[in-house]
Amino acid sequence: MLHRLRQWLCPDLAIDLGTANTIVAIQGEGIALDEPSVVALHKGSRKILGKGTAVGKLAKQMLGRTPDSIIAVRPLKEGVITDFELCESMLRYFIHKARHHSRGLRPRVVIAVPGSITPVEKRAVFNSAERAGAGRVYLIEESKAAGIGAGLPISEPMASMVCDIGGGTSEVAIMSLGDTVVSNSVRIGGDRCDEAIVEYMKQHFSLRIGVQTAEDLKMELGSAYPLEQELTGEVKGLDTISSIPRKAIVTSEELRDALHGPLEAILNCCKQTIEQCKPELVADLADNGMVLTGGGALLRGLEYYMSEQLGIPVRIDEDPLRTVARGTAICLEHLGQWRHAFDNGEGDF
Repeated sequence: MLHRLRQWLCPDLAIDLGTANTIVAIQGEGIALDEPSVVALHKGSRKILGKGTAVGKLAKQMLGRTPDSIIAVRPLKEGVITDFELCESMLRYFIHKARHHSRGLRPRVVIAVPGSITPVEKRAVFNSAERAGAGRVYLIEESKAAGIGAGLPISEPMASMVCDIGGGTSEVAIMSLGDTVVSNSVRIGGDRCDEAIVEYMKQHFSLRIGVQTAEDLKMELGSAYPLEQELTGEVKGLDTISSIPRKAIVTSEELRDALHGPLEAILNCCKQTIEQCKPELVADLADNGMVLTGGGALLRGLEYYMSEQLGIPVRIDEDPLRTVARGTAICLEHLGQWRHAFDNGEGDF
């Protein structure tokens, strides 16, 4: 009775604190907020624009388009906090926006983080969340949350493999009997793909483009595997030789070439994880295969590329952008059952 009353007064929260996006789910209600992890502020003063409301979607619209007096920044890079003060402000804004009412109580919060973060980086997440208004804070590995969110039978005595490709990191794990058997993480994800496109356009087209333009190109033309019908698109940027605006025609084959480096690094992380696994579990993967989650899973043909290179079935989760958030929310709903999967600040995962 007291537990239900507390949940009515102050529902607990599940947070996927990502480099590119932050997703907040409320216990018993599902996902309540999904916004870019971006903050816009006055340069020099570190004061957030719009009385502290230039966070998320509004701030992302400003990326690359601000005057000198304003900057739009991401408080996280490669899955870890790089600006504690801004991350705290961003979390406070998101928590306040997601919750319908608080009644003055502080919610328990479960946050999904990369498995490769250091104890110091974990402590930064704990501190930022607590200062942002959270009560008790728990951390869970993104790969484990992704496996749960994708509905994999990770509690069964068989191998379940997941590859979560986020904005800053890619997490790969093989799970069995409710725990992680082998896991690896590489700090390469969607952001590194965007940077690779920027560099490719500069080297091969003598055209300077912004990261946001590169991301748009990736979504419009990008692919990891040859397409039945290759695509063509137009890109606008600054000519690096003449320093005047110019347009260029780019093909999906050229974008695939640009993305080869980051994709190969993620593939090698998957191969390394499989190589570290016991033969019996590797045999399970021949049937069960691997599930792709995260925003990076939306790249055209990625499942075919991975399947061909790894020799196992590969599928994409039905809603890869929110898989980790769903898994984190499930853990929150069954806190007692999954308590062994959490880090509560008193030790490692």
